[in-house]
Amino acid sequence: MVQKYQSPVRVYKQPFELVMAAYERRFPTCHLIPMFVASDVTNEETSEDGSSHRIERRCTLDVDAPRLLKRIAGVDYVYFIQKNSLDRRERTLHIESHNETFSNRVIIHETCCYSVHPENEEWTCFEQSASLDIKSFFGFESTVEKIAMKQYASSIKKGKEIIEFYLKELEDEGIGYIPRWTPSSSPQAVTRPTSLSTSPPADSLAEILAATPEDKLDADYIKRYLGDLTPLQESCLIRLRKWLQETHKGKIPKDEHILRFLRARDFNMDKAREILCQSLTWRKQHQVDYLLETWSSPQVLQDYYTGGWHHHDKDGRPLYILRLGHMDTKGLVRALGEESLLRHVLSINEEGLRRCEENTKVFGQPISCWTCLVDLEGLNMRHLWRPGVKALLRIIEVVEANYPETLGRLLILRAPRVFPVLWTLVSPFIDENTRKKFLIYAGNDYQGPGGLVDYIDKEVIPDFLGGECMCEVPEGGLVPKSMYRTPEELENEDIRLWTETIYQSASVFKGAPHEVLIEIIDASSVITWDFDICKGDVVFHIYHSKRAPQLPRKDPLGAHGIASPGVNNVQLIDKSWTLGQDYSMVESPLTCKEGESVQGSHITRWPGFYILQWRFHNMPACAATNLPRVDDVLATLQVSSHKCKVMFYTEVLGSEDFRSVSLCPPHQQTSHWRLIGGVLGSTHL
Repeated sequence: MVQKYQSPVRVYKQPFELVMAAYERRFPTCHLIPMFVASDVTNEETSEDGSSHRIERRCTLDVDAPRLLKRIAGVDYVYFIQKNSLDRRERTLHIESHNETFSNRVIIHETCCYSVHPENEEWTCFEQSASLDIKSFFGFESTVEKIAMKQYASSIKKGKEIIEFYLKELEDEGIGYIPRWTPSSSPQAVTRPTSLSTSPPADSLAEILAATPEDKLDADYIKRYLGDLTPLQESCLIRLRKWLQETHKGKIPKDEHILRFLRARDFNMDKAREILCQSLTWRKQHQVDYLLETWSSPQVLQDYYTGGWHHHDKDGRPLYILRLGHMDTKGLVRALGEESLLRHVLSINEEGLRRCEENTKVFGQPISCWTCLVDLEGLNMRHLWRPGVKALLRIIEVVEANYPETLGRLLILRAPRVFPVLWTLVSPFIDENTRKKFLIYAGNDYQGPGGLVDYIDKEVIPDFLGGECMCEVPEGGLVPKSMYRTPEELENEDIRLWTETIYQSASVFKGAPHEVLIEIIDASSVITWDFDICKGDVVFHIYHSKRAPQLPRKDPLGAHGIASPGVNNVQLIDKSWTLGQDYSMVESPLTCKEGESVQGSHITRWPGFYILQWRFHNMPACAATNLPRVDDVLATLQVSSHKCKVMFYTEVLGSEDFRSVSLCPPHQQTSHWRLIGGVLGSTHL
């Protein structure tokens, strides 16, 4: 497996020429890098006017590896080839390096670039990327990979420190300015002891952030707003962020939200990307991004839901208080249903994200999670009512999947004897990393050493816990039975809540495509679409027919032979129809892979009936053997029962309302045949 690294943009508040002078002091060897034993110049050339300088070095490294491994490999040192290209006219230095030792077994490639800051010509930017591919190494591939990544991470961390050390050395020597290259001059050091830079002082982080390109992350920004990350963690964040910018349409998650998913999967980028994409699809389908603006809590929740935000803890995290023991869970479920409770909890989490952003600005430090205080006084067997526990487990499942690493600490107070029963039911559904954040106090233990005062300032401890701060969290009580609703009413309400979305879901089976009929009265209308492939691979078609298809027939069994209640699968094209006679194809087929999103539009040429079709993608056979390819077989095995799932939205616009970029769906701009995931289709406009 190839390991990759991408650095954030590191900014030096010194001119390019001065940074280059500091960089050159690293050679031929550097005492600050013990593993860097020596370097020999193997080739060097300078242009006639002195504007460009190219130098190639053979560098000797003493890698910190077990002696046994060195003996097996038969080497004491590892050699690298480094090629530097300095362009004084453009003020850039490009560095490329690769390993010479074991190049047939291990491939290491690194590129670095020093350049002038795009918004401040007196500052210098540095970026770095690298890849490691271990083909084979005497059976020690895993060990070598760990050693290489450890050594590389260490050298990255020291990189900026080394440049700053030599910049300070230059300053101590009285060299504070080096003139830029001009056609009639060569760069010479000039003594200017009063200042290290001719630029005015600019220590403001906001100034750096304002000047950093939007598609890149600045190292100072990461430290200020996201926290201290290791070089490899920074790399994972930057690479996942870049992947989203290149492949995801619409709203890109904020950096701190991406970082939460990475932390939830221990910075395994593939696993983090998978759960993040699932969450983004979920947010899009249920329009969670607009929940705080659109969701209004019913009065029964305002009166009887015993939870609310209350100041912050000692670390600056927002503090949420839940008096679970005073909550009538049965009454709330009977009066509202699961879905209303779930939406309310989601709105709490969305509010928590917003408060974390605010506190990050207020306290001047990264705050990405909140503290929850749960008071269990009054908890009894009534709270173990089965439908209530079922609703709680469902809420935990949804929150765990879509708000990872948002709980910084959970303080459970006054846990009664019945609590172990509830904990046994709930704990299996809670992530292990989350469970480690739980602190449980029985009786009045929270009032002693190691209790509340260790985590919450005495001034904000709620009055009902012996503090002096008034808490506005409702006291709860029993929900009047007159507010209970019938099971039928609750079911209809639940369906209404989760179908209040502009998107529809459909299943596509092998031999049973899903089709959507659109009738066009006026030619030159515009059909727009936006769909996500949630599972499996499909082929998207658009057909036109002058004949009206028969009434939609749902396929309860079809080719897959399995009855699926609630499955949305409609076929409109009659099997007796002939392509080219009864109906025609108006767009080239588009193959869409699992996880991709597609937006597009089609300007109709004729009135009539247009059919959008999603068909199961059959494996192409190998031309020589007429057998499926191995990759396709493996992909098919991941799609159980030959079933695909699609989430889609369509809209018809009049030509006068269509201005090259239409709204499809609302809040999201679309492009013609824009396929998210790097695959571009074509437009027939």
